[in-house]
Order: sequence, then C-alpha cells, then structure tokens
Amino acid sequence: MRSAARSDRGSVSVFVAICAVGLLAVVGIVIDCGGRLRAIENADALAQEAARAAGQQLDTGAALSGGPPVVDPAAARSAAQQYLAANGVHGNAVVAADGRTIHVTVDGTYDTALLGVIGIGSMTVHGEGRASLVRGVRKAEQG
Repeated sequence: MRSAARSDRGSVSVFVAICAVGLLAVVGIVIDCGGRLRAIENADALAQEAARAAGQQLDTGAALSGGPPVVDPAAARSAAQQYLAANGVHGNAVVAADGRTIHVTVDGTYDTALLGVIGIGSMTVHGEGRASLVRGVRKAEQG
C-alpha cells in the first residue's frame, strides 16, 4: 500500500508547473496585445493631429481669389512631417489632387513587456488620419 502512495508523489507539482507556464503565456498575450492596441490608438491620434496641422496650411492665393479652400501641398506635407517628428514618430502625408483632403499614415513598433520571453520582442503598429477642408456658414458644404 505504501508503494502506491509513493508513485503519485510529485505528480501535482508537474501539473502545477505546466499550468503556470500556460497561465503566464496567456497573461503575456493579454498584456502585450492590450499594449499594442493602445499603441495603435496613439498612432491613429498622432496621424489625425498631423492631418489637422497639414489642413491649416491654406493656399492663400486660391483663398483670396474666391475659389474653394485648398492647401499648399508642400507646406501641408511639411507641417505634417514636423508634427510627427516633434512627437517622435515616422509617417507620410499625402495631399489629394483636389487639394482639399490630406491623408497621413504613421508606422511604428510596440516593444512587448512579457512576450519577449518567447521571442516576440516587438509588434508593428499602423495609424491613419484624414482631414478634409470644408467651408460653410451654417453647415459644411459637400464637395
């Protein structure tokens, strides 16, 4: 009877060790995926603010002649790049052919907190923002 009791000795320890490793992996996934989502939200916010900064670079010649508001493409791209650089991120700004829409993209990485243990040291993040020029007295015009 004593030999049967000894054969089970230590089996709970192995089970707990295996479960603990699995639990740590799940916790790491939850923490790092949540961190990546926050990094994506931040990239989206930075891209949106860069697009707004670019949208403020109006072509004064077109505005004074009474035409629709358009941006100065070079000044708009420069303003977006300056905003992104001031916030320590890399991105790209594109002004649409009509000069009324600016699209900004931001690319970066999120350095993982726990998944580095299994070889995932960073994850890529991508954010986008868009600004469109509109004019109107009571409500925005379309087009």
